[in-house]
Amino acid sequence: MIRNIRIETMDQLMELIGEKTYRPELKRYRDLCIYRGECDSGFTLSTSLMRNCKSLSRQLEMPMLQNFTKYAVMEKPMIEGNVWQQLILGQHHGLPTRLLDWSFSPLMALHFSTAEQDLDRMTEHDSVVWRIDVHELHELLPDKYRKIMNKYHSTVFSVDMFSEACRSPEEYDRDMKDERMVVIEPPSIDRRIISQYSFFSVVPIEMTDIVGFLNENTQNTARYVIAKELRWQIRDFLDHQNITERVVYPGLDGISEWLGRHY
Repeated sequence: MIRNIRIETMDQLMELIGEKTYRPELKRYRDLCIYRGECDSGFTLSTSLMRNCKSLSRQLEMPMLQNFTKYAVMEKPMIEGNVWQQLILGQHHGLPTRLLDWSFSPLMALHFSTAEQDLDRMTEHDSVVWRIDVHELHELLPDKYRKIMNKYHSTVFSVDMFSEACRSPEEYDRDMKDERMVVIEPPSIDRRIISQYSFFSVVPIEMTDIVGFLNENTQNTARYVIAKELRWQIRDFLDHQNITERVVYPGLDGISEWLGRHY
């Protein structure tokens, strides 16, 4: 079940930022929750493939990915022969894919929840931060996936681990149907992935209602609705913490976006 939590004060926001579970066996405050920010609370969870191709997602995904790879392999030869590397690189550069972006950092998710294209609309609507528990999701996985996690003493899949469990999107869809979902940590192919502390959920093609899946199959998923009256204060707080476009998008593009908003 998804918990809906409304944030109207900075004190409530601090609870979101600081939520970590104490684990006696580690004597540390650790969990494996990941976060996703949206600038409008009316937006649902959907992949760029769903939004771009709609009912034709199944038919168009692989031809689109094959054409991307044909042109991209000269710059990134490491993607040849590995469909998951191709998907990650495509997602990173704006190709519509079945991957959904998340971050290990709630501050990064809050940045995207205040990254309004038209800043005049910042106080017109609430924004949202989603939180999912990777441990909880991976407990739902078939045995062959969990055996590979145990083999490598890991709770998150690398691309190599994921390739060992599943060699194609078709095999993945057969394994998952609309009942399960894997989270992977991408390789550090550039500074943006590192800065954003990126993770991806790999959404099965049959899972057309991600929110419905989370509501039915998880207990730790949370949807934090950020009151519109608080959004500018959060934006100023993030700027003070150096969570800005120049950090989120390292390089001249990020600096330009940051300066454009500043002025």
